[in-house]
Amino acid sequence: MILFPAIDLKDGACVRLKLGLMDEATVYNADPAGQARAFRDVGFSHLHVVDLNGAFAGRAMNEPAVDAILAAVGADVKVQLGGGIRTLADIERWLSKGLSRVILGTVAVRDPDLVRQAAARFPGRIAVGIDAKGGKVAVEGWAETSELTAIDLAKRFEDAGVAAIVYTDIDRDGILSGINWESTIELSEAISIPVIASGGLASIADVVRLKMPDAARLEGAISGRALYDGRLDAAEALKVLAAEG
Repeated sequence: MILFPAIDLKDGACVRLKLGLMDEATVYNADPAGQARAFRDVGFSHLHVVDLNGAFAGRAMNEPAVDAILAAVGADVKVQLGGGIRTLADIERWLSKGLSRVILGTVAVRDPDLVRQAAARFPGRIAVGIDAKGGKVAVEGWAETSELTAIDLAKRFEDAGVAAIVYTDIDRDGILSGINWESTIELSEAISIPVIASGGLASIADVVRLKMPDAARLEGAISGRALYDGRLDAAEALKVLAAEG
């Protein structure tokens, strides 16, 4: 079970949004690479990075910051990136920089064949990001809502070789109300692809919840604001996940 610290990038800084709203951003660190090193030094083995500007623009907007993060952690930490990745050329370019995998969100709705091509070409390195608002999939940096449910979309990629589904409940994101366990576990039980929970992780209680039997199918969870605010102690969380049983 993996706990992924989140580094969300807006205008080159490490921020957290509230409910996915770009004008509700709190800057936590103007040095994303330094933040990445801090997460590495405390013992995290993975990072979840999002180019927020890129998600809206449909192209990379925080590439220098991502490059700096990769340089800072080197091979010690596996970094996954989402936000604005829309073409095979984008995917190949990012993976060549040393990312462990890329996360495809909007393009998974708009062009599912691209996801299939990418998953076949880069086995184990393509994840699909499914962001849901009111139960329906949101796209374009959460600015638009489709008519698809999260389960409907995930099932489209059952046989595609997708490494993971990153499932975000936008209604919980950044407000520390706890993960939406019901919908997250429902999704994990409906598909064979591993699911990563995102949105709302609030405290050590959520980390303990990851150890429950019905969460065993999850690959892990992403934590943002709780780590930055100090509501979640990183060392304690990692110790809980490493414990037997």
